[in-house]
Amino acid sequence: MEAWESQTDEALLKAHLDGHDGAFRVLLERYRAELHRFLNMFMGSASAADDVFQDTWVQVHLSGSTFDQERTFKPWLFTVAANKARDHLRRRKRHAMTSIDAPMRGTNGEVALAETIARDDESPSDPMGSHDEAQMVKTVVDGLPAHLREILLLGYFHKMPYQQIAETLGIPLGTVKSRLHAAVAAFADAWKRTQAGQDAA
Repeated sequence: MEAWESQTDEALLKAHLDGHDGAFRVLLERYRAELHRFLNMFMGSASAADDVFQDTWVQVHLSGSTFDQERTFKPWLFTVAANKARDHLRRRKRHAMTSIDAPMRGTNGEVALAETIARDDESPSDPMGSHDEAQMVKTVVDGLPAHLREILLLGYFHKMPYQQIAETLGIPLGTVKSRLHAAVAAFADAWKRTQAGQDAA
């Protein structure tokens, strides 16, 4: 397995497709925590995230031969995961309940997604101190349309570059930028209304 650890994602997938034992396991473990965290936020349920995680890797195994080796593996993996998550949510016939309480990695420590959006700071260093505020932000994000909620997760929580977001969601680069801007604006408006309601109460 140590020999596989130094290989690129793309090389590991190719090795798996060529029948080499161990390559797929290393690839799965490489993305286990990151992908599961994304799915847990996307689905709003750890058990649902577990199901979609498994479905995603089964699909990677089944469809690996269709992957373009000239491209980067990670956006393709997240595309498969996002599609599986959407399918799961459609089967449940209800809106996704996305949790944003989990910490994101900033340059100076771990902070909540809520603080990143609220402060418009790409590298905040102080964690949000108010649990009530975090819950309020969660409610605001849950109320956003699915396509805006999704891009916030990828762009802010997951810190995906614009190009990878475009590949993952299957939309043009310009759409990523405009949609992310719209998502932040929608969040800001809803956040102000929520705060005003809290103050009035």
